[in-house]
Amino acid sequence: MLRYLTAGESHGPALIVIVEGLPAGLEVSAADVSAELARRRLGYGRGPRMRFEQDVVTLVGGVRHGRTLGSPVAIEIANSEWTRNPEKWGTEMSPEAADGPTKAPLSQIRPGHADLAGMQKYGFTDARDVLERASARETAARVAAGTLAKKLLATLGVQIVSHVVQLGPAKASGGVRPGPDDLDRVDENEVRCLDPEAALAMVEQIKEAAKEGDSLGGVVEAIAYGVPVGLGSHVHWDRKLDAALAHAVMSIQAVKGVEVGDGFDVAGRRGSLAHDPVTWSAEGGYERGSALAGGVEGGISTGEPVVVRAAMKPLATLNRPTLATVDTATKEPGVSFKERTDVTAVPACGVVTEHMVALVLADEATRKFGGDSVEELTRNHRSFLAALAEGPVGA
Repeated sequence: MLRYLTAGESHGPALIVIVEGLPAGLEVSAADVSAELARRRLGYGRGPRMRFEQDVVTLVGGVRHGRTLGSPVAIEIANSEWTRNPEKWGTEMSPEAADGPTKAPLSQIRPGHADLAGMQKYGFTDARDVLERASARETAARVAAGTLAKKLLATLGVQIVSHVVQLGPAKASGGVRPGPDDLDRVDENEVRCLDPEAALAMVEQIKEAAKEGDSLGGVVEAIAYGVPVGLGSHVHWDRKLDAALAHAVMSIQAVKGVEVGDGFDVAGRRGSLAHDPVTWSAEGGYERGSALAGGVEGGISTGEPVVVRAAMKPLATLNRPTLATVDTATKEPGVSFKERTDVTAVPACGVVTEHMVALVLADEATRKFGGDSVEELTRNHRSFLAALAEGPVGA
């Protein structure tokens, strides 16, 4: 079983992630993690923070001479903003009681953010006690963990690619979907969209929103190729693969909707048009003629590509705050306060979604195939595929 835990705040000294359950012998480097974190900073419409964030990565434990040891892997991601402005953030985010905050408490809460609900839940009077952890900066730690998951899945022949299918009202053509080797090509586009006409429309939408100090949401899609049949299970609610994927992806900050395959679209179809027809051939084994189910049936992977989409709402922090709110200290009406923000983070959301899908699939793969070492895991995987092909229903 693969599990992970993150710690740290947006303007704190560092983010920390601990990943447990990785088999021994997986090749890992700080450069691998740094490369994926750089991808998280991609996308037209990001704010100035992306230009100076360096995401300095240190492998703290669980890796020796470039290979995992089978023990928990600990990764530190230093916060370059803390380093650039230690006088401000070193005091503002200090763990020492004697330091105290440098500013008055933030009380003009932002509608759509965790500010007010978090303050009410924990009894805080300063929204910073909530927003620092609620910030999407935390996804950097998830991407670090997901990098290890992606490398583990690669030993089983699984590759994951993500792309933007909608940004604001601009939508990509439904027939444009990247293949397993297209990740670099997707990343080269400034909004991570392979449909050139839609990509241009998306950029124009971002420019218009930026002029007005507003923000944009959108929809991203992650596709996992090479996923073996048999991940997940039908026997319990918490073992279903699609449920685990939905849980993981919905947990990404600002994501408000998740579908596996064409989940929302098929809800309006008749059953005769809502399922993937199955064929069999001696050369290819079982195949499905479409991808409506997104590679999961009955909570179990089918061997087809796993497809997950996430709908991200527009960011709650605006460059020109206009959302009506209440000052929690005075109870007077006003507008929400402003933190440094982006016009949109949808392209980055695709990268984060990609890594969350990887974490779920890697967890299920370790559960299915077991093994204390990568060699044992891959051997068990090969044995399963061979037995599947020779079994009563074949591959």
